Amino acid sequence: MKQLQEELYTWAQTLTTFHLPRWQELPDLELYMDQVIKLVDNYLSPVIQTEKHPLLTAAMVNNYVKKKIIPPPVKKKYNRKHLAFLIAITSLKQVLAIEEIRTGILFQGKKIGIRQAYDVFCETQEQAIQLIGLQIQGEFSTSMTDIPLELIAVTAAARSFAGKLLAEKMIELEKVYLTKVATT
Repeated sequence: MKQLQEELYTWAQTLTTFHLPRWQELPDLELYMDQVIKLVDNYLSPVIQTEKHPLLTAAMVNNYVKKKIIPPPVKKKYNRKHLAFLIAITSLKQVLAIEEIRTGILFQGKKIGIRQAYDVFCETQEQAIQLIGLQIQGEFSTSMTDIPLELIAVTAAARSFAGKLLAEKMIELEKVYLTKVATT
């Protein structure tokens, strides 16, 4: 059981340094679909635990364009705006339905603009993930009282994702632990 606790603690330490690229850190180039998919996978694979890679597929991207969740590519090329949308959508779809994500993106985009909304999303998601890491290490507790009303939905979604991340990791560690116990 001590090894299980140590592995969880080590994982928690990696969460406290998780970083999503801000708007200005995203490539300012036109990218092809396969490049976009690879980038989104690289940015999110440290926290989205799945056997299925890539986390995003061309079919998903085409579906998001068809549903007008993201703008269409220009001459089959994607830009920083597309990448930001796809990072947010891929992360949020872990805990929300696509239509809920669309509504949230439209709301935040109209409220504070796409660039700022994306940066707020990144900051909020990082804080939620880092918070889980700190909580596992026994260093922090939280409340929602200081969160502005217009950010409660994105904060709750980020915390849901972080909580789901913790549950999945704990189940993964428990499986390993139970396998070791069964073989000894």
